[in-house]
Amino acid sequence: MKFISISPEKITDNTFTLIGTEWMLITGGTIQKHNCMTASWGGGGVLWYKPVVFVFVRPQRYTYEFLQNNEFFTLSFFDLPYKPQLQFCGTKSGRDFDKAKECNFSVIETKNKAIGYEQAKLIIECKTLYSQQLSQENFIDTTPLHHYSQGDFHVQIIAEITDCLS
Repeated sequence: MKFISISPEKITDNTFTLIGTEWMLITGGTIQKHNCMTASWGGGGVLWYKPVVFVFVRPQRYTYEFLQNNEFFTLSFFDLPYKPQLQFCGTKSGRDFDKAKECNFSVIETKNKAIGYEQAKLIIECKTLYSQQLSQENFIDTTPLHHYSQGDFHVQIIAEITDCLS
């Protein structure tokens, strides 16, 4: 597939559907070594006068290492027939599998050398601006704490959208 660069405002898909129902792959790393993980939590908007996304990754996830060690990462969105591959990427560790190879994804580089997939319908290239681990003491409404019964709080990453490929 040949991608064209579009501005974030030109994304017409419903982000609640894209992220919450169809899911996304968060990918960090380089063409030589990268990893992805499936995510269904996150969002987008405007912060600090910039178009941004925010995602949540547990620090023990293998992908987190790649996000920490690389300034740019991508969010890749796929058509529904790719849901089994996204399920695989969400349940298997990149420590044990080459997820792109297992899913028959063709790896591509974005303009800032982040990693996306040729099969995606939309790739959002992101530059990390801010990262902070969630903590129990900052929950005003404590009902979501059941997601953290092991004390394994997510790290929230806020990133500037630097390119959108559609």
